[in-house]
Amino acid sequence: MNTIPSVSSSALLGRSGSRLPICGKIRAGIKVLTKHAAQQPQAQTLYDQGVAAGQSFDEIEAAILDALPTLKHPLVPRNVSWFTVRAQDYANPVLAQQILDAYGETRADGERRLYRFPVVFPSDHWPTVMPHQLAVWGAREKRFWSQYSADGRTRQCWCPAPLPSGQEVRPIRPFGGRQAMLRADNGGICNPETCPQYQNRECNLDGRFLFFIPGIPSVSVFELHTRSFYALNAAIQTFETISFMRGGRISGFLDRDHTPFFLSKQLREVAYIDDEGQPARVPQWIIQLEAPVDVSALLRERDDPDTCLMPAALATQVLADEPTQEAPVEVTVPIAAAPVTPVVNGDESPSHAQVLALVETFGLDLERYTAYTDRRWGTGWKLNRQGRRRAWDELERYRQDPEGYVDKIETEVARAAGRRG
Repeated sequence: MNTIPSVSSSALLGRSGSRLPICGKIRAGIKVLTKHAAQQPQAQTLYDQGVAAGQSFDEIEAAILDALPTLKHPLVPRNVSWFTVRAQDYANPVLAQQILDAYGETRADGERRLYRFPVVFPSDHWPTVMPHQLAVWGAREKRFWSQYSADGRTRQCWCPAPLPSGQEVRPIRPFGGRQAMLRADNGGICNPETCPQYQNRECNLDGRFLFFIPGIPSVSVFELHTRSFYALNAAIQTFETISFMRGGRISGFLDRDHTPFFLSKQLREVAYIDDEGQPARVPQWIIQLEAPVDVSALLRERDDPDTCLMPAALATQVLADEPTQEAPVEVTVPIAAAPVTPVVNGDESPSHAQVLALVETFGLDLERYTAYTDRRWGTGWKLNRQGRRRAWDELERYRQDPEGYVDKIETEVARAAGRRG
């Protein structure tokens, strides 16, 4: 599966990051009636009817408020051990039943629920498949949200820009939707410790997983929202571990046996600060990203004949009692050489020299390119058949947009240098 590039692209609608179309939601929990609302027979009836009909909790809450307007907040979230799959959360409601039929389980309570299910991710760039931010939501739109600066060093605070107005009474309608600007009253810096919204629990971590589910037909991705720091942080560690072992890849199946990732829940004690400012712990069902794959098999798949050439040559020299010299496995293209465009067909793996020759046609600095690729796929990508193929495919994707690719590399290298600084 081809990687979805994280770089922005120029088009009629401007430069914008890649966005994956979403076909529906899997929810991490449920909502139940508050203690006060549960004492109202009509509220209980409407809640039971809505759940049985597969309505979303927003629809159930709206129906209760229409019937009993004195109930301010009739529903509250509840953390449970399963995921919620409702037909109303899908453009094609049939998908919800297909998911439950394929991966649902019937446990002690007799209800068929989704406790654990397989997923594959459409991109090797984990921020693309697990976007997250600190955000403050208003009644109609996001009021404030966090976003890192271009160099990756500063977490900034953004907000919607005021609507422009002209000489006419009617405000100007902006092309492309509402624009954004850095928040003025805090200098555009996101600092949770000094942010009144964060300290008042109005600003929260907001993240989601974007994925495909094997066996469920859809060209759009499914999404799973979470506000759990523990779930997102653990997922990042899993992504980075798998990426390291697979030469930079997290997309698609994990191995030749078509092993996917799995999403499940684990009961853990999590720490928090209570209303009196004291540390406390509470049990919570936390989303867990599993990668049930044989690690040794992943490492073996990274081996190829090229990685064996040097050890074999050295062993021969030792057995023959000859002085050992570590010769490079592949000859790099001289910088002064005229740019060429090598041809690689089908599943053939390009050599390191062929990759560098293609790099030169972009006008890229080889040192900057190597710094970028070593960070993206690990320093062993050039000795790995899959790693070289991945670098080649990325170059091919940007053949018609060399300036965009140069900009992508410069941005990533500068961001990495900023983080080290």
